[in-house]
Amino acid sequence: MRLILFILSVLISTFVEAQTTEVLDTIYANDSKNVALFFPEPIRQGITGSENFVFTYNREKEQYFGLLQAKPGKESNLLVINRNGSIFSYIVRYKAQLSKLNYFVPLSNSIGNEKPKIADAIQTETSEKSIDNDTYYYQKFCSYLLDRRQYLGRYTRRNDGVILRLENIVFDKEELYFVFQIRNNSTLDYDLNFLNLSVETRQKGKKKSLQRLYQEPLFKHHLPSKIVVNETVRFIYVMPKFSLSNDRRVILELNEKAGERNIEMKVSHRYINNPNQ
Repeated sequence: MRLILFILSVLISTFVEAQTTEVLDTIYANDSKNVALFFPEPIRQGITGSENFVFTYNREKEQYFGLLQAKPGKESNLLVINRNGSIFSYIVRYKAQLSKLNYFVPLSNSIGNEKPKIADAIQTETSEKSIDNDTYYYQKFCSYLLDRRQYLGRYTRRNDGVILRLENIVFDKEELYFVFQIRNNSTLDYDLNFLNLSVETRQKGKKKSLQRLYQEPLFKHHLPSKIVVNETVRFIYVMPKFSLSNDRRVILELNEKAGERNIEMKVSHRYINNPNQ
């Protein structure tokens, strides 16, 4: 009986310790160099727990990085909140000699979110328990792609301050993932009506014609309904795997609700047939 009680006490103490001790990453800084922290989303708020540490970032214009400096003294903490509500927390310490000056913070380092996500979205994510396995996988892989930030580099179109960018095309399993970015540099909010993906076939012969066939996405990740002034949004369409011949191409049509700032983008078959992995 005593042996059983001893084993139970050890298990309970181990469990409690695992629940109550959380090791935070430590960032070192000093007063002679700037230590740069790059975050996956623009910084909305940054707070240090002591006057010995100063964290500066652009409060007037959205900025993805902040600068940390420190004076000699006791260790403290740094709390950073991104625009999307993601929370990051670190221990900060003074160190005269620094071995690292730049920190690239992935979204996976977030300790939580200050509010429920995606309140203003066309397609909201439901709890993991109530969705099928495919949708759950799409959500996780899309989050990974948005965190990875890999770019095609050339596909950008704009209209009156609204910029549409095809950031990436990725092949995984039996699907193609189209990663988009929309930036609103205008002084008027942009209400998104739709973003359609179609395959266009160029008919040859004496009477040349174009035929477009709309492609229905399997899943839309973080598709917004509105892009406010100076906001940048990133989202993903998951499409069934397909390839194109030389006489076919993908057409992307961005349409504004109750507006005319529409954008059309043509994507060569070469990029569809050679996606990233």
